[in-house]
Amino acid sequence: MRLSAELAGFSERLGHRFARPERLIEALTHPSLTSPTRASNQRLEFLGDRVLNLVIAEAVLGADTGASEGTLAPRYNLLVKKETCADVARELGLGDVLRLGKSEMISGGRKLDAALGDAMEAVIAAIYLDGGLEAARAVVLRLWARRIETLDADAKDPKSALQEWAQSRGQPAPTYTEISRAGPPHAPVFTIEARLADGRAVTADGRAKREAEKTAAERLLATVSGAP
Repeated sequence: MRLSAELAGFSERLGHRFARPERLIEALTHPSLTSPTRASNQRLEFLGDRVLNLVIAEAVLGADTGASEGTLAPRYNLLVKKETCADVARELGLGDVLRLGKSEMISGGRKLDAALGDAMEAVIAAIYLDGGLEAARAVVLRLWARRIETLDADAKDPKSALQEWAQSRGQPAPTYTEISRAGPPHAPVFTIEARLADGRAVTADGRAKREAEKTAAERLLATVSGAP
């Protein structure tokens, strides 16, 4: 099996050449497109989550050999959470190659943190199964390198950090507004807008409002970082 030009480009961005391209295709197949003859990425997501956790745990330990468990835990949690996986996926352009059912495409599935984060974990599993742990570790460490290097600053609660940024510039605290709620009652997806008094704003999705607020705060803080 040969990958399409689009998937070959994505594989190149990943930095892994698949001996079995069908593993990558499975990793990029959302459950909304599953069928008796087409597997979704759910099983790979399960495995990829564990591979990512191991690699990141090792990286966090190695980055600060004297840190206590209480210091390591928030750093680790920040790096492996679904929103971080989704942001890495966006940087790779994963949403453009994600295989979705029609209803999921209409509802904007290519942009949702849940779909992108799950697919990113599935891709990690596909690399692991295709090339082993060292191949998966190399890809994860390269894609997460910037985040690992800035752990001390990033591990701080993003809502508190954004509020401090605003107050240090004479602005009131940021506001958080629910823009929309999608999905079934048992598994809602919230879209939250974080906005500064100067008008700068971003949105983020999450399974819980607090989760979406934190992600929105992270993104807004990244947007204004270094700004006057």
